[in-house]
Amino acid sequence: MTPSATYRLQLQPDFPFAAAEKAVPYLAALGVSHLHLSPVLEAVPGSTHGYDVVDHSRVRGELGGEEGLRSLASAAREHGLGLVLDIVPNHMAASPRHNRRLWEVLREGPASPYARWFDIDWAAGGGRVLLPVLAGPLGRELEHLAVDADEQVLRYHDLEFPLRAGTAGLPLPELLDAQHYRLGWWRLARTELNYRRFFTVPELIGVRVEHPEVFDATHAKVIELLRDGVLDGLRIDHPDGLAAPAAYLERLNEATGGRWTVVEKILTGDERLPAEWAVAGTTGYDALRRIDGVFTDPSGAAELLGRYREFAGPPGDRGGDWSATVRRAAYRVVTHELAAETAWLTRQATGICDRDPALRDHAPWALRTAVRELLVRVPVYRPYVTAGEPPTGTALETLTDEAVREARAVFSVPEEAAAVDVVRDLALGRLGGGEQQAAFCARFAQTASALHAKSAEDTAFYRYVPLISATEVGGEPGRPAVSPEEFHAFAARIARDRPATGTVLTTHDTKRSADVRARIAVLSQCPERWAALVTELTAATPVAAPDPQLAWAAWQSAYGCAELPAEELFERLEPALLKAVREAGLFTSWTESDPAYERAVSDFVAAGPGRGEGVPRRLIAEFADALAPHVRAQVLGAALVHLTMPGVPDLYQGTEGEYLALVDPDNRRPFRRLEVPDEKQELTGTALALRRELPGVFGESGTYAPLTATGPAAPHLLAFCRSGEVVTAVTRLSLRLAEGGGWRDTVLELPAGGPWRDLLSATPGREFPGGAVAAAELFAERPVALLRRVRD
Repeated sequence: MTPSATYRLQLQPDFPFAAAEKAVPYLAALGVSHLHLSPVLEAVPGSTHGYDVVDHSRVRGELGGEEGLRSLASAAREHGLGLVLDIVPNHMAASPRHNRRLWEVLREGPASPYARWFDIDWAAGGGRVLLPVLAGPLGRELEHLAVDADEQVLRYHDLEFPLRAGTAGLPLPELLDAQHYRLGWWRLARTELNYRRFFTVPELIGVRVEHPEVFDATHAKVIELLRDGVLDGLRIDHPDGLAAPAAYLERLNEATGGRWTVVEKILTGDERLPAEWAVAGTTGYDALRRIDGVFTDPSGAAELLGRYREFAGPPGDRGGDWSATVRRAAYRVVTHELAAETAWLTRQATGICDRDPALRDHAPWALRTAVRELLVRVPVYRPYVTAGEPPTGTALETLTDEAVREARAVFSVPEEAAAVDVVRDLALGRLGGGEQQAAFCARFAQTASALHAKSAEDTAFYRYVPLISATEVGGEPGRPAVSPEEFHAFAARIARDRPATGTVLTTHDTKRSADVRARIAVLSQCPERWAALVTELTAATPVAAPDPQLAWAAWQSAYGCAELPAEELFERLEPALLKAVREAGLFTSWTESDPAYERAVSDFVAAGPGRGEGVPRRLIAEFADALAPHVRAQVLGAALVHLTMPGVPDLYQGTEGEYLALVDPDNRRPFRRLEVPDEKQELTGTALALRRELPGVFGESGTYAPLTATGPAAPHLLAFCRSGEVVTAVTRLSLRLAEGGGWRDTVLELPAGGPWRDLLSATPGREFPGGAVAAAELFAERPVALLRRVRD
């Protein structure tokens, strides 16, 4: 059954199944059809997210175990709700004490029956797997290592590791050398790690679900829960990390009997979800970008960029220009954070070339350079190819002739530049389908995905900050605005090609909630006013920011959260901004921290953006009050478009009403229902109820038709009709609209055959006939309208 709408709940020890069960009546009354649960399989104790799975065969005890999950499902069914589950096929926690499969591999080595579960390059480690867990170099940490011969374990503080049979009685130096693993300093992970991980996180080890026995073992419990009716659908976390996503999804679709499934796939630009993927669609970041974009002013965003450059003066490749910034970040990540992955690809390519006389004599340094130069030029997250099969046109677009020419240009000797062609052919699967070629092809794609995520979302997004509402997962900060025509084309394509895809505005991974982004996006309509305010705030703040880029982004964040109670603002803003500067890596980072700089950040936030009183707080509050009507139009407009456009809307916990949150962990606080309904919650409930009542209008057979406005303010009116029965009309760029004189003679042409009743009106029976309706009359009560055709 395809959901009409889902509601995401972040389960954690402080919000287990029993707490979710208590929320069921409220969520059923809200109007969603399914609860969307974060991962529920056994995870590292205390985990607040559940993506660090340690045992796929058990439901997590800290959440209430399988009994608690089944009780939640039963309560949900009694209220007409189903359950959709987030699952994690790509990785597990690299915690031997908790991950017993990994424990067995560390104890028995390559001979373990579980060795095929994990992507471990035993040869690169001299037959051992590096575990980068030590606080310092081994020589300094030896005194903290202890052997328990009775338990057959090696202990390091609170960590435990298995001992290889027959080694417990050896002297410590010999015992360490005799294991199938090597304990190492945590800093070695960047260059020496020899297992595939999730992005750059060594605490999460990659799982090889491409092997049938691994797939079966890691999915048996989820499939059992689906067959028993406990679950109704799935959300697949990070399919780009898999060796063969299409094959995995086909196997999953067969195993689940075709249950509704969406994938956390981030599409770049006009990229399409691969047609062969057996899923309903994505989790919705592609919709998020279009919705945010259609409420962003293109000319104002361009002016804001100029104002930002004047104020902050960032170098072009360190925050001044988007393309240059993301390219520099990519070079940084591929040569530092992903150095181990680049080294693996180089070794693999070198081995392939050494075994083929036609490819021999490409030096390892040349292949390493070619790998690096091509990886940074992949314009999307990854290519989708199978070694030995002709690459599709889409795959060819990920490694274009232009990219090859640019990569070759870094070589001074043209003959040595031929290494680029070899690497490109290997990445596209053109050099045969042998085991080594297939491994290179898959790992290049997996590394490209990690590189794109870390360099764009986790680095460049925090360096390029003219309009931080645009630096969101799946976003395009260099082109933040989307025209109404582009939005309509996107929505029509969803209705035609993937009508049951997911759509979303806020998730557990968004850097700012939709309501915070909506507030900040209004700044694209008043760039000169914003720049003047920042200048005034700078003069009024007693402690200077350690750098002007931080100041610009910090003030935008403070404005975006201006409605938070004063006592909360600093508490939530400081950690978010510290995370931002560490991710940006310009002055400090997670692995090379600058305590003095970070103290300066905290001091500045305390004195200015996070201050609960004083001149800066007053200036921000006055500015926010002046823009409040336009924020209202932005928030309500985005919410209504999301809830009524094609696709299955997913609401993140709490976002049915006003929800102000910054990057995790701020946005992962336990669920708390809204006790006092606000205007947004009333809109949400009305739209959700309509979706459930009219599944044919909004479901997979529903249609989408843009509606045309005419008149002097027509560009400010976005409207569409669903299946000839429901009309959504919203105001866009309301500040510009007001400055231009309002709606004046602008009219919207409603479909003939009315009347059309306004479901959001406070006036009972407020209706409009079919045909032309004045925009000023349509939006007389509020900046949005949801109209339903009245049938006799």
